[in-house]
Amino acid sequence: MLRNQINKIRLLFHKDRESYLCFYKILGFYPRNIQLYQQALLHKSTSIRSEKGRPLNNERLEFLGDAILDAIVGDIVYKHFEGRREGFLTNTRSKIVQRETLNKLAVEIGLDKLVKYSTRSSSHNSYMYGNAFEAFIGAIYLDQGYERCKRFMEEKIFKNHIDLDKMSRKEVNFKSKLIEWSQKNKVEVSFELIEQFLDEDYNPMFHTEVRIEGISAGKGTGYSKKESQQNAAQAALKKIKNDAAFKEEVEAAKMQNHPEKAVKGEIAENSLPEDVSAEDEQSDAERGEGQSFTPTMNQ
Repeated sequence: MLRNQINKIRLLFHKDRESYLCFYKILGFYPRNIQLYQQALLHKSTSIRSEKGRPLNNERLEFLGDAILDAIVGDIVYKHFEGRREGFLTNTRSKIVQRETLNKLAVEIGLDKLVKYSTRSSSHNSYMYGNAFEAFIGAIYLDQGYERCKRFMEEKIFKNHIDLDKMSRKEVNFKSKLIEWSQKNKVEVSFELIEQFLDEDYNPMFHTEVRIEGISAGKGTGYSKKESQQNAAQAALKKIKNDAAFKEEVEAAKMQNHPEKAVKGEIAENSLPEDVSAEDEQSDAERGEGQSFTPTMNQ
């Protein structure tokens, strides 16, 4: 509290006082290194460069923030849901750190109004604000440390914007989300049951692999075929988002497998649909809950 009062007095004479006050309203404290927060809001389309000619954008901070956010949310979820299984904790954390949730949080705390991007860039998409939120977390971590970062999430985000119990009950249909992505990108997806076994308490478990154009994209385990498919689809969606080399491999396989139908183009993360909720379960039922699914290739 005393430090904030001292910083507030200093700001009266600072040339960037408006920026400091703007960030204070979001953070609840004054930045030490305001350049970190400003960079966290720079989309790569701005083409801004440092004095040494290096690109200045939020991609590195986004990478860092993603890891810090996973740790903090995992910590909070673990302590809130005492005694719950690892699968439940993982799914709850995933619902919070997924792009749709982060996009909404960015808008609710006002980050969307501060993000700088080029209006000429086709990269302006629904993931930009969620990416900026992650970069913002990375900036807090570098500027103030892990504990302050966690306190920000607890006091500013969870307390005001996230109902953990309600979030844990929210159904996100990762399988439908992956299938919709595959149809937009004209690629074939299959769900293959690769193993069925008993856990330590002799409960039946299922191990499913998702393959995209014949390439392994993710594996998942669950106490039903449906749960294992959902977990495998979730792993595949994360790989699509984070692994550029994998997307290139899928694109090459698509061209080779379907030369008469495929039109060469980038396998797009941005074509991932927005949040898929429980209402979409019906679409899975209509498609059938078999071990594999191959979408019809668009003409």
